[in-house]
Amino acid sequence: MIETIIMLKPKSEWRAGITKKDIINELDSKLQIPGVVNGWTQPIINRINMLSTGIRTDVGVKVYGQNLDSLAAVSERVKQHLEGIPGIRDLYVEPITGGKYLEIDIKKDQIGRYGLSINDINTIIETALGGTPIAQTIEGRQRFSINLRLAQDYRNSIDKINRIPIQTSALGTIPLSSVADIKFVDGPPMISSENALLRGAVLFNVRDRDLGSTVEEAIKKMSGLNATLPSGYFLEWSGQYENLIRGQRTLTLIAPIVLLIIFFALYLAFKSVREAFLSLITVPFALIGGAYIIYFWGVNLSVAVAVGFIALFGIAVETGVVMVIYLNDAMQQLVALKGNSSDTITREDLKEYVINGAAKRLRPKLMTVSVALFGLIPVLWATGVGSDVMQPIVLPMIGGVLTSSTHILLVTPLIFLMTKEYELKKFGKLEIHDVKH
Repeated sequence: MIETIIMLKPKSEWRAGITKKDIINELDSKLQIPGVVNGWTQPIINRINMLSTGIRTDVGVKVYGQNLDSLAAVSERVKQHLEGIPGIRDLYVEPITGGKYLEIDIKKDQIGRYGLSINDINTIIETALGGTPIAQTIEGRQRFSINLRLAQDYRNSIDKINRIPIQTSALGTIPLSSVADIKFVDGPPMISSENALLRGAVLFNVRDRDLGSTVEEAIKKMSGLNATLPSGYFLEWSGQYENLIRGQRTLTLIAPIVLLIIFFALYLAFKSVREAFLSLITVPFALIGGAYIIYFWGVNLSVAVAVGFIALFGIAVETGVVMVIYLNDAMQQLVALKGNSSDTITREDLKEYVINGAAKRLRPKLMTVSVALFGLIPVLWATGVGSDVMQPIVLPMIGGVLTSSTHILLVTPLIFLMTKEYELKKFGKLEIHDVKH
């Protein structure tokens, strides 16, 4: 593995209209080296991935088993299934076989004849090929070891290694080949293991598509492969996909809890289940705006987007509560005016006071929306550190604030009016008297 960190110029000096994706595509087209697969990632993300999952790309398929040759064959089959899936880039099989090793096998039945021991042969090999420290030089505060070994011309081939001289006590000088067999052998370039099992990996990055749907399509395409794996071999999806699954599981627990807490807070505020639901209905309308803006902005679904939606739900319900409070205040005024008289509260009366309550809410609502938008919209054009994380959070909040404010200003008063009309028809004037807000 060769790791190269590319330092980019400030974005203000980039060519007009070019993005990070364009830079990656251009570099990838110009840096195609035979036998090397490029994997483009960010340095910090790469470190986090390698430390947390052992995978140095966005996603990896870990292949577990007992035999290196079989792991290599299964990994190649996994790669064949993943090829051609939209969104998958930098597809690469972590090499399991293909390494070359210089093996020196000492002839134990021969060394006794020359009066040598295994340790004697190992010492000669270590000195001739690897080098032995013989002294140390001191330059100021720095110390350097002086090693001694054969020159490159005397150890750069098996024939020359075979001729390395060994001095014996009785038979003079003999070549190393007299007491050792020297040859190149195949072996693994690196042995990886997890949980006491040998492990191979098929690595790839995901670009121009969201991580979840890409991996789901890959899992579906590879569904038939699991049934044909040798006994004792299995696959495991890893990389950022592990974090995505953990995040989804956490969100499936948090989202219902958040909605329940919001509903409970609304019930405590209004002392009415009906009006709590009336305020909570702003959440779906906020969801519509958030979904549309992330679609048009081209942002893929992620944990950051989900966090943005949760924050949006709080903002939408908060502004909806203020509207309902104003409407209830208008109803109190109507009850105070006609509740103690013999006059009947008509539909026109309800409509007039609901409109008055909603109109009073117009200016505070527009101020609330404007403050939220003025604070959030600049993030869309931010280019500093962390902007790529903040944008997926902010986008649902911007789109949701727009649609939820429209709903609160136009739809919420109408639903409130319909609710009070229903109460008036069902319970008559008494229900209007019992409004306790």
